[in-house]
Amino acid sequence: MTAYLDTHVAAWLYAGRLDLFPQPVLDRLDEDDLLVSPMVALEIEYLFERGRVREGWPPVFGALRRDLGVTPCDLPFDRVAERACVQRWTRDPFDRLIAAQAAVRGVELITKDRRMREHCNWAVWSD
Repeated sequence: MTAYLDTHVAAWLYAGRLDLFPQPVLDRLDEDDLLVSPMVALEIEYLFERGRVREGWPPVFGALRRDLGVTPCDLPFDRVAERACVQRWTRDPFDRLIAAQAAVRGVELITKDRRMREHCNWAVWSD
């Protein structure tokens, strides 16, 4: 199977915070082909600039690619943006585009974000 990682999932994995994941999610992370939206890159860089995370995107992605085989999504941006335009449950452009990326590809998005899971049936977590 293939799944996308939400921003906090990518950040927690990079930080080694496996204690924040329930076992079913850890199993998926170990078994699935993992993708990240380019918006995850931008959001992590934004959080780095604001001092909310310790590293910017290049070292985070390098480690995720090396350790977990994470790859960036290559869907055409116009298709993703078109889908994001109908994601009216949030005004957060990061969430809209990250959710749209998984929706366009037709795969799940691994996220703990409860609001995203309430509005996107392809957003999953195991509480």
